[in-house]
Amino acid sequence: MSRPGPKLPSLSLTDAQRAVLEGWVRRRSTAQALALRSRIVLECAEGHSIAEVSRRLGVVPETVRTWRRRFLERGLDGMCDEPRPGVPRKISDADVERVIVKTLEERPTNATHWSTRSMAQATGMSQSAISRIWRAFALAPRRSETFKLSTDPLFIDKVRDVVGLYLDPPEKALVLCVDEKSQIQAPGRSQPVLPMMPGVPERHSHDYVRAGTTTLFAALEVATGKVIGSLHRRHRAAEFKKFLTKVDKEVPSELEVHLILDNYATHKTPAIKQWLLAQPRFHLHFTPTGSSWLNLVERWFAELTQKKLRRGIHRSVQALERDVRAWLADWNDNPCPFIWTKTADEILDKVATYCQRISDSGH
Repeated sequence: MSRPGPKLPSLSLTDAQRAVLEGWVRRRSTAQALALRSRIVLECAEGHSIAEVSRRLGVVPETVRTWRRRFLERGLDGMCDEPRPGVPRKISDADVERVIVKTLEERPTNATHWSTRSMAQATGMSQSAISRIWRAFALAPRRSETFKLSTDPLFIDKVRDVVGLYLDPPEKALVLCVDEKSQIQAPGRSQPVLPMMPGVPERHSHDYVRAGTTTLFAALEVATGKVIGSLHRRHRAAEFKKFLTKVDKEVPSELEVHLILDNYATHKTPAIKQWLLAQPRFHLHFTPTGSSWLNLVERWFAELTQKKLRRGIHRSVQALERDVRAWLADWNDNPCPFIWTKTADEILDKVATYCQRISDSGH
């Protein structure tokens, strides 16, 4: 039986200390490391245990102990990194802060983002100094990522429904993630492909000859990773109904079938609804609008695209379909399930954080 550890000294904040820490958390130009340390101290001051703060902020318990102890010993001064031995610094803290604030809160007049050269010209510092500061604070103005927040009024209910199926599937039932990958092209390159050689990657012409398209309907079995697939030249409700019929034949009759799918109009036509009424073991669960990331079959489509389609060369739709069927058969010989780990609460907390960032961005 493990013994409890020594009782930790209590951590309390003055109004002035709390105001400074909360300011560091809210300010957009604050380094992420300093913001995290401030959150740790604020959480500890609320009376949360080290384990609870570690879980809430996604850091190891030792990190919580370190900055809790540093604050108790040195107050706000303990939140900054300790000086290291070596040549005296030529760049002051004010210079670093000026670069960070300028990077986060301003834009160059003749570009959409800063480069090391333009920032160096604007601040009078060297490009290498700018580069070191950006690396130290994990800033990369050249990078840009995309996101999309769902506007579905039932977003929370649908997230809990779908994630519940992933983490706690019903007994005597099969959970299938369903979608269609439409407009799969059969591109033939206009010139021969040059094979890879030592020091030279494979090369192919940037243009291609269109040979037609096909659509893959797929149902990914969450538990095993196996996929039921069907290829069609079109992706109307008629083709989707044929695919559902195939799923019905391949799933043992004693099992309930729970389908996770998106809000595409093809999935909700009167013909599909009529078919479902005649198949009471089928239960549909829709992902929120604009949230295809919640459907695990999209992860399988990414595997197919990366390993077969992106660099594939097909001079006819028939050749493309043969390759897709062969790849699907090979996948099912040794399927690999995709394990969902995030709880609904973790997802919703992250979405709430994004919403807060958007409301605070000023754009």
